[in-house]
Amino acid sequence: MSHSLFEPYDLGPTQLKNRVVMAPLTRNRAVEGLVPNPLAVEYYRQRAGAGLIISEATQVSAQAQGYQDTPGLYTADQIAGWKPVTEAVHAAGGKIFVQLWHVGRVSHSDLLGGKAPVGPSALRAETKTYVNGAFAEVSEPRALELDEIPGIIADFRQAAANAIAAGFDGVEIHGANGYLLDQFAKDSANQRTDAYGGSVENRARLMLEVAEAVTDEIGADRTGIRISPVSPANGVSSSDPQAQFNYIVEKLEALGLVYLHVIEGATGGPRDVAPFDFAALRQRFSNTWIGNNGYDADLAQARIDGGETDLVAFGRPFIANPDLVKRLETGTALAQPNPATMYGGGAEGYVDYPEAAA
Repeated sequence: MSHSLFEPYDLGPTQLKNRVVMAPLTRNRAVEGLVPNPLAVEYYRQRAGAGLIISEATQVSAQAQGYQDTPGLYTADQIAGWKPVTEAVHAAGGKIFVQLWHVGRVSHSDLLGGKAPVGPSALRAETKTYVNGAFAEVSEPRALELDEIPGIIADFRQAAANAIAAGFDGVEIHGANGYLLDQFAKDSANQRTDAYGGSVENRARLMLEVAEAVTDEIGADRTGIRISPVSPANGVSSSDPQAQFNYIVEKLEALGLVYLHVIEGATGGPRDVAPFDFAALRQRFSNTWIGNNGYDADLAQARIDGGETDLVAFGRPFIANPDLVKRLETGTALAQPNPATMYGGGAEGYVDYPEAAA
């Protein structure tokens, strides 16, 4: 039976009005205390036509921050700052999960009180971050000590509890794009010889322990995860991604997570990355698959028709098209975002993109 991109969908207990997902989009507009900008209330409300909004990546601790002015979810003020956002989305008939992240080595000491970023190993990422109003090379990291790892897992657990307190419908664990959990999973960044490095099973351990802690805290039916098996984002790679992610997905399936949000191919790049077989992952996961990477309405519908995905995530198009779902459904041309207002700033390029004329 064929389903439309614009049909309702039951994501566990969360009823979505369509199968369009707004992917996480970092906008660098948090205010003092890394509290969500009050403008975020209107920004997310405008985009509540999506079946599901996944919020901008939100750090689980002060150590987890990697970019200037990104919000957190680990203080009382941050929880309070997110509440009007979730209330506005719900009042507009939408649903919203928060994406929880720890950036690991993708950070700068100026964001961390002069301390070094942390990672699985003391290997500097070949990438830049946004700090002091500009892009700069990331700082040299230090390897996490074994006795520090339980604290990071606990930070994800607490942030998940905080998310529910703030009114989110659920949580997406950020296990993709070269951030901490992905760094542990990929051997270009992980050269550990303890229980968190070496074998496929050991490299997967942190991601799976975080997933287990979050599902234990808020329920598997409110927990999703994002992975990017072959994306080189932020300088990571795996010598055998198929074996690594077949194993990870099998274990995530056993935990019963409500969805798997998969960057199919290289982030912002080609979808076809043979010989990697995304269908092998799909076969290993029985709950909702969210496809991500280079989708338009036609490709989204074709892959839903073929059973290759259940929901489809759109990222950058949502920046300049708050009414993206309506535009996709009617075939209306898409507006293009202004690169100069993408990161940081105020209302301009954030809440002032108009809807299409009726």
